Amino acid sequence: MTMVTTSKQDISRACPCGSSKNYGTCCAPFHQKAKLPATAEQLMRSRYSAFVFGNAAYLADTVPAENSGDYDSNSLARQQTKWIGLEIVSTEAGGLFDQTGYVEFIARFKEKGRTGTHHEKSRFIRQNGKWLYIDGEFLP
Repeated sequence: MTMVTTSKQDISRACPCGSSKNYGTCCAPFHQKAKLPATAEQLMRSRYSAFVFGNAAYLADTVPAENSGDYDSNSLARQQTKWIGLEIVSTEAGGLFDQTGYVEFIARFKEKGRTGTHHEKSRFIRQNGKWLYIDGEFLP
């Protein structure tokens, strides 16, 4: 898989993850492999931004190796989902000194002219100093 490159315009725009930072100082360093997310929430936010940009390589790199094949740049490109907002509902553990964590979030999207939400409580683990997305429980 290839790494997605970003233009200067992308770097200076508001980060899609919903933080108050611009993309260049928020999720871009993670996507460019310049640094690792320090918390489960940072990983969650950076994965959301990767979905926005269609960055399958980053998504594959942030799950256990046996699940990395679930992310294919061609299938992401074919998807007609436009991600339009992320709200972090809650976090449980997942901090600087934790080995596990949970992030509950609501992601808003538009697909085929309709808007919808994806509500999930995601489970993360830290493996060899790197946070990974394990799975999630869909919530109503």
